[in-house]
Amino acid sequence: MGQKVHPEAMRVGYIHDWKSNWYNEKQFSDYLIEDVHIRKHIFGRLSHAGLSKVTIKKNANEVTVNIHTARPGIVIGKSGSEVDALRRELHKITDKSVKVNILEVKRPELDAMLVAQSVAEQLENRVAFRRAMKRALTSAMRSGAKGVKIQVSGRLGGAEMARTELYHDGRVPLHTIRADIDYGFWEARTTFGPIGVKCWVNKGEIMPEGFASDLTQIDAPAPAGAGDDRRRGGRDGRGGGRGGPGGRGPGGGRGPGGGGRGGPGGGRGPGGGRGPGGPGGGRGPGGGRGPGGGRGPGGPGGGRGPGGPGGSRGPAGGSGAPASTPAPERKAPPAQAAPTPAAPAPEGDVKSDA
Repeated sequence: MGQKVHPEAMRVGYIHDWKSNWYNEKQFSDYLIEDVHIRKHIFGRLSHAGLSKVTIKKNANEVTVNIHTARPGIVIGKSGSEVDALRRELHKITDKSVKVNILEVKRPELDAMLVAQSVAEQLENRVAFRRAMKRALTSAMRSGAKGVKIQVSGRLGGAEMARTELYHDGRVPLHTIRADIDYGFWEARTTFGPIGVKCWVNKGEIMPEGFASDLTQIDAPAPAGAGDDRRRGGRDGRGGGRGGPGGRGPGGGRGPGGGGRGGPGGGRGPGGGRGPGGPGGGRGPGGGRGPGGGRGPGGPGGGRGPGGPGGSRGPAGGSGAPASTPAPERKAPPAQAAPTPAAPAPEGDVKSDA
């Protein structure tokens, strides 16, 4: 059987720190149970507040609790009423003075515990599990994660037989100690039974001093979603086309060396253009589809468009012929003269066979 280990526990002391900072040899068990009760109470009371983790520091007379949350306003409450009530409750559990600090999680899409909670909440609201998983996956990758893996297990979709589904994107190297892997687990309490949600998020590698690091900055603002313009040559037409430099704007082209839609020159073959302002021929060497040569009468040297002096498909027009060998000139067939009716013969010369 596969031997599993908590990704954060394996990295404690190397790149991760302990979530409880205290030392007491004689009362170790009491301190440990106290930590368990504190965390259980906080997660039970603030389960709706998007809690990521709770770190605890202790000494003989004081307990400091740091609560990392994506919704600090809910935890603090109106004018700090919720925090004061929580402090009093923790004081009853520990019998010590308790100090509570609320820390905001800047990028919840990169926090594995918050991602797992989000997916579990959607499953409880009867959202399709595949849609919930893929949405969380793409959101984390857009926010700068190097890799994400999400797994759900249980009676998915109300099925009678429980099963496990897993989706991942990027790379999540669990055995690379310097890789900052964040792990989170949450349970969705559905009407047909609990569904467990596990999430792994790779935030990059924490390198030793003197080495370049590609760690994702958690406190940095989320990167603006750059639009993926898949059109050839870009939006402004500066850039490549299908056959050479240029695009669908000024200077672009679908063939080597031409303008683009609206650019002087361009077209589907060498030269030519497909938009207004393409002086020169049509879909071959020279020309365009608008003023200055296009599909129809117009364009010096012929074209296929309205606008510009010149005929229709004339020399330097054509359908994609190379620039070095211009299309042969099409000659109109010679006009045939209409047959003239024969002149009637004079009446005196009429001959009859009768």
